[in-house]
Amino acid sequence: MVRSGNPLLDLSARPVIAHRGASSEAPENTLPAFELAARQGADAFELDVRLTADDAPVVCHDATLDRTTDASGPIRARTLAELRAVDAGMRFSPDRGASYPYRAAAVRIPTLGEVLWAFPEMPILVEIKELAAQEPVRRVLVQEDAVARCVAASGLGEAVAAFREPPFASGASGPEIGALYRAQLLRRRLPVPGYDLLSVPLRYRGLPVPTRRFVTAARSLGCPVHVWTVDEPATARRLWGRGVAGIVTNRPAAIAAARPTS
Repeated sequence: MVRSGNPLLDLSARPVIAHRGASSEAPENTLPAFELAARQGADAFELDVRLTADDAPVVCHDATLDRTTDASGPIRARTLAELRAVDAGMRFSPDRGASYPYRAAAVRIPTLGEVLWAFPEMPILVEIKELAAQEPVRRVLVQEDAVARCVAASGLGEAVAAFREPPFASGASGPEIGALYRAQLLRRRLPVPGYDLLSVPLRYRGLPVPTRRFVTAARSLGCPVHVWTVDEPATARRLWGRGVAGIVTNRPAAIAAARPTS
């Protein structure tokens, strides 16, 4: 059954979730990447949120600007107005440095609100990267009437505390994923979840995470499992075959084409 009409929370759905947008073909976590992902058939987005110096929630994975922009230093040290001047397409190259098609193309770091406004129907898995961001994120989801289509997640358990009661939905934190993994591995009683879904890596410290038993355990608790980051169609098909729900990918077109039809 689909809860709140959100495929991210649907045990029977197999959503293709664009990891920071179509980030293999456009600058990650930018509007061009999300626009391309939508055109390629993504069913949902995954994105990351951090705060500026003036507490604006912006969409960026790293704590610093160095890897993805023409600027350097912490995002937290700059105001939103200052970030508007940063070129977020500067370092993206789809061909390992042979070309930089998004340089000087007015690609900016968007706010969370701008992404929600630009894609008013798209389900979004919102990865909260710092504890202080949870209240600003909660406020934006309410302001943009996006609560029903968004799920808050974080590796930090405290960062999703504000989303653990209806009408919000949340993903399992790192410790909660670990607790479920250990319980199913040792055949112990499964912990009662305070979350609505699990977003897990293919492997953690060399161990496969979304095993068939792990996925079955999560589904028995009513929680779909989404796996990141999967760019190979054959891997996605194997995961779907063992009951995984969503595939989080940098290549939404390729993964969408590989999705089983039944």
